[in-house]
Amino acid sequence: MSERKRIIVGVAGGIAAYKACTVVRRLSEAGHSVRVVPTESALRFVGAATFEALSHHPVRTDVFSDVDEVLHVRIGQEADLVVVAPATADLLARAASGRADDLLTATLLTAHCPVLFAPAMHTEMWQHPATVENVATLRRRGAIVLEPAHGRLTGTDTGAGRLPEPEEIATFAQLLLERSDALPHDLSGTRVLVTAGGTREPIDPVRFIGNRSSGKQGYAVARVAAQRGADVTLIAGNTVGLADPAGVHVVHIGSAGQLKDAVAKHAPEAHVLVMAAAVADFRPTHVATSKIKKSHEPGHTADAPVIELTRTDDVLASAVRARADGQLPNMRAIVGFAAETGDANGDVLFHARSKLRRKGCDLLVVNAVGEGRAFEVDVNDGWLLAADGTETGLRHGSKTLMASRIVDAIGTFLRHRDE
Repeated sequence: MSERKRIIVGVAGGIAAYKACTVVRRLSEAGHSVRVVPTESALRFVGAATFEALSHHPVRTDVFSDVDEVLHVRIGQEADLVVVAPATADLLARAASGRADDLLTATLLTAHCPVLFAPAMHTEMWQHPATVENVATLRRRGAIVLEPAHGRLTGTDTGAGRLPEPEEIATFAQLLLERSDALPHDLSGTRVLVTAGGTREPIDPVRFIGNRSSGKQGYAVARVAAQRGADVTLIAGNTVGLADPAGVHVVHIGSAGQLKDAVAKHAPEAHVLVMAAAVADFRPTHVATSKIKKSHEPGHTADAPVIELTRTDDVLASAVRARADGQLPNMRAIVGFAAETGDANGDVLFHARSKLRRKGCDLLVVNAVGEGRAFEVDVNDGWLLAADGTETGLRHGSKTLMASRIVDAIGTFLRHRDE
């Protein structure tokens, strides 16, 4: 992002406060001016010197410091974004009730920009009716309160309430700087099934047929949908190095056959299916039970082995047929993905339109692929085609930004379907 933004990172007093250091570093390295405003309790976990070194700004906690600069008003007024990570149950309660008893809560009252809370607390505290009401109040007022991750908490406890990974928090912060309206909490009660990543079709115990899909775009769709209130299940293929998104149930698979089985298991409960996975079109007909040796090794012929291929099942088309046959009574929208290149027969959109007609899905996300495009990169662009003939360009930007546009289209489709 070319324009330098002013970001306030608020830090509340919880054990996850140390992760705020990574959030500050990520946003600073992206070229933004970042100022840390911790609570007094937060400084018992991470010292002021650490935050000052990372942000290159002085750290203050109370409204009586630098009174001549009126910091408790000015910081919030000048901010382009406020991120609170971690946001403890106490901090959420004070923010919801409009308290202004320290510099952070006063800043929250004067901020005109998007405010992003990343909660971190024990499961019982997150699920307590008081916290539930406080979160609902903040969301109703326009704040973004992320769903926490599920995982290891303080001590031996495990459950919902873990702080989302710092990289994920920074990703959402960047998204809000690109689109301040990107995360409305508008999909509550909607069950979304997303597939992501490439499949691997085994040749022998060592080798496989695969593709270049990283899974980043599918993960971004799952991540955005979950933070907009949807109940999201993500079926993940080959997605090496990608952390499970916060608030998402993740099912890991390997082959196209395993993906087909996982979709068949979870689709009957879903309202929306987003087929972002790059599913192999072919698999080896016969899988060797031992490693295929090189031809020059003793006892082996000089000829290279011939691998016979069999077409895999079309999971997207199968889902469309199953819905038409009444087997998916809850399914209201099916979204396909198409990675296309032009050829002698037509350009990318020509092939995409043909695929939309052939597959019969409601929406089709189209990417033009090639070296440095779509696969294995953090940015994307393309088109969104609808069964009614509507075609919308998806402008170049981060995959999270593109995911927000895709989820917008899904929400619009669902609303029009219900009218």
